[in-house]
Amino acid sequence: MSLIFFDQFLSPQILGIPLILMAVTLPALLIFTKTDRLTPSRMNILQTWALFMFTKQLMLPMNKPGHKWAPMLLSLMLFLLSLNMLGLLPYTFTPTTQLSMNMGLAIPLWLATVIIGMRNQPTMSLGHLLPEGTPTPLVPILIIIETISLFIRPLALGVRLTANLTAGHLLIQLISTAVFILFPMMTMTATIALLVLLLLTGLEVAVAMIQAYVFTLLLSLYLQENV
Repeated sequence: MSLIFFDQFLSPQILGIPLILMAVTLPALLIFTKTDRLTPSRMNILQTWALFMFTKQLMLPMNKPGHKWAPMLLSLMLFLLSLNMLGLLPYTFTPTTQLSMNMGLAIPLWLATVIIGMRNQPTMSLGHLLPEGTPTPLVPILIIIETISLFIRPLALGVRLTANLTAGHLLIQLISTAVFILFPMMTMTATIALLVLLLLTGLEVAVAMIQAYVFTLLLSLYLQENV
């Protein structure tokens, strides 16, 4: 039974060809295009307002050199949000439940922030490895600890996104299986489980949005330290 539950996280294939590339490129097809209308539609107004508020909150603590990262961070957040939301539809596949993909996003972006810091302000970037006022005997230990914590950051980004989405999908799979099995025998219990399933689905929608935002927000904080 455990193998059946985890089969939903396997990349689907057709004629031996994995469909993860199609799943990754699908969000690009959902982007609203500009029209020749003088007045935008309500959907375009809502989309523009949401993107403006997100960009404003994301760039608020940053200085001006970091603002040029706004398009990339905004695109990353929309990309993750689209993948997370599409994965909640029936008979779909969620690429962001794959640790390999999340690490493929986290490691290059984190490494880019570190390289920018080493290039623009190497003294300040290296100064983060040793807090000010550290006693001399603790200097080697703290440098080792801070270095390890620096290299754990991309791992934390990828594992956090993978674990949260995987746990939610597993809970939905478990409760939906319980509803399907219990409904012929215990209708009342199955009805209560169905209500819990509906609430959990709503919670999972919120988690999908929050995790995309948290991934981008933490990356912007790492960028803030090096810009």
